[in-house]
Amino acid sequence: MSDLSQTELRRLDLTLLLVFLGLVRHRKAAAVAVELGLTQSAISQALRRLRDIFGDDLFLRRPHGMEPTATALALEAPIARAVEALRGALGAAQAFDPAAAQGVVRLAALDAEQAVLVPALAARLRVSAPGLCLSVLPLGRGDAVEALSEGRVDLALGFLWDRPEVIREETLYHESFLVAGRPDVLPEAPRLTLEAYAAADHVLISPGGDLRGIVDTRLEAMGLSRRIVLGLPAFLPALSAVAASDAVVTLPARLARAFGPGFGLVLAAPPLELRRFPVSVLWHRRNDAEARSLWLRAQLRDLEQAETGAKPGAGSGAAPG
Repeated sequence: MSDLSQTELRRLDLTLLLVFLGLVRHRKAAAVAVELGLTQSAISQALRRLRDIFGDDLFLRRPHGMEPTATALALEAPIARAVEALRGALGAAQAFDPAAAQGVVRLAALDAEQAVLVPALAARLRVSAPGLCLSVLPLGRGDAVEALSEGRVDLALGFLWDRPEVIREETLYHESFLVAGRPDVLPEAPRLTLEAYAAADHVLISPGGDLRGIVDTRLEAMGLSRRIVLGLPAFLPALSAVAASDAVVTLPARLARAFGPGFGLVLAAPPLELRRFPVSVLWHRRNDAEARSLWLRAQLRDLEQAETGAKPGAGSGAAPG
């Protein structure tokens, strides 16, 4: 592929570049049309123009979708950088008026943050930015980082022990753990002995399906083990399961305090040391100065200050290990 002439460059516009990046990512014209709010006919016309400008097919039709050519794959990174540079420049230059704002805010968060942080944020948006719709994707850790990098979400909520340099972070609060169970299962709550804890049946929350967690690692170091009778991918179903059984569940303290009593459960401190972890708002560095992102991060910060009456830890450093 030869260098583009001035005439060819003039034929490019931002919509063409967005269509190109959408086709590389989704491999389906229909998905790109929905994402950009265009008709499939407009996508087809844009693809014809791109092929004419670059002198390459760019995307080949296959049974599974549109397969990018070697030229398209080579163009992906420089075009993505150009689009992100323009987006960042426009974001920094434009003021954000929440009362007049329209559109969708996409968050990545797993169920703990969905239950603890998202409802308060949604309520605040309804008052301060009624034209914004909040959409939450159930993504955590590596999946959330990928979604941030690809621009599929604006912000992520949760924690990362190893944060890539392109991902920024502001810690909202530090979380600890509590044990929840029925009153007859935890008769001495809020006290709980190590012997009783190890002897109890346990429900484990594991989005990935692994029947082992940080509790098992700590117990193993003490020469102990526990019996896991049920693994579930989310916390609220785990509380429901514990309410209907003789098992206990170890879960984040804020979630336990907010929802455990509603299931008729009592709470106890874990009888072993479990590492606290930061719950943060995360974003891609390209949005460091983007006005809407700055405003949204400020709303989360203000919500946390209202919750605790104290300033949360802030910064873009990696979470403590």
